[in-house]
Formats: sequence, C-alpha cells, structure tokens
Amino acid sequence: MKYPKILIDKVNQRSKGFNLEGINEGAGPNEPALMIVGEAPGREEIESHIPFHGASGKELMKSLASIGLKREEVYITSAVRSRPFGVKKVFSKRENKEVTKYPNRKPTQKEVLAHAPFLDYEIKNVKPKVIVAVGTTALRRLLGKDYSISEYHGKAIKNTPILQLNEKENGFVWSKQKYTVIAMYHPAAVFYNRKLSKIIENDWLNVKAYIKKPK
Repeated sequence: MKYPKILIDKVNQRSKGFNLEGINEGAGPNEPALMIVGEAPGREEIESHIPFHGASGKELMKSLASIGLKREEVYITSAVRSRPFGVKKVFSKRENKEVTKYPNRKPTQKEVLAHAPFLDYEIKNVKPKVIVAVGTTALRRLLGKDYSISEYHGKAIKNTPILQLNEKENGFVWSKQKYTVIAMYHPAAVFYNRKLSKIIENDWLNVKAYIKKPK
C-alpha cells in the first residue's frame, strides 16, 4: 500500500529524535483473508521493501501455507513501519579498532505511538475481518497492556474494539468499529526456543478453524 505523502510527512514529524530508519510500507489486498500485524521491520525488510522478508518471513509463509493461504491473500504490516536501531560501540578484531554498529531492536512505546497513524490508516482502508497480532508489541498496540502473547497465544478475541489514536493524537482510545483479533507468537520466536514450533503450528490451525466460520 502506498501511503499518502501527507501521512508520511506526519509520521516523520512525529518520529523526530528517534533512532528509526526508512519506511517499509504494508502490503496486501483490501478485505484480505486476514491482516497480520507484526512489531517492526528489520534491516532486510527496509532494504527489500517487503514486509516479513528474510528468515522470519519464511517461517510466516510456512504458517500461512499450513492453513491454505498465500502471501498474496493476506495484508502484512506492523505496529512501527520504520526500522528501530540501536547504537553500539564494539571492538573489531578484523579492523583492529573500535567500530559503531546499528543493530535491530524492539520499538519503544513512544515509537509505536508515533507510527500509529500508519496502522490506523491501513485498518480503515484495508477493512480486515480478522487481525492476527504476532508478538506482544503488536498485540498491545491493538488491545492494550493487559494482553500478552504467553497468555493469549492461539486465542481469538472476538467482537472487540481496538486502540486507535485519539483526536489530539497524543494517546489511544477504543475504536467504535469491532474486530476479531487473534494473538500469535512472532515467527522469529522459534529461533530462540525450538519447543515453540509445535505450539505455533497448533495455534495457526486455530486461525484456520476460525476463518472458516461465518461471521
């Protein structure tokens, strides 16, 4: 999805002073089989301009395939659309000197708020019936701080309002529109804990079962 220039300018202004790189637009059809909301793009996504590219993207595609969906049938975005990066000084043996690196990192709540206009715009225009929140950052962006993936993974929170920017654009309020939100572990979680692989597989089967049910 191409964001309007006025929207990009607004988010850039709201993001001043944060360590954020580039803008990786969300992608997918309107009224998709489901919308996937992640945390934030990493270096590979910023370079390729493809949401959920690289290793985590491959895991996500496996999960979608397991319930009979392709990338082209879903809309993929995230709570923050720029790459949050850290600044670290490390000694390089190869270069025999101290160098500065800029690794990916988790976005802050202030950065999530700064980028809220993007996700609000996408949800309004894409009109998803089901939203899958992958990772706690995405889940809390939609449903608030009382929700965690460890507690709600694989569960569908049906007929619920979600958080959107308030009129002053300095905080969140509940939407009038209601949605079905399904909490899911982030695809990258299996890289750190292989025991989650079967859990994630079963959780995605719950998504399949839900999508087949009429509204």
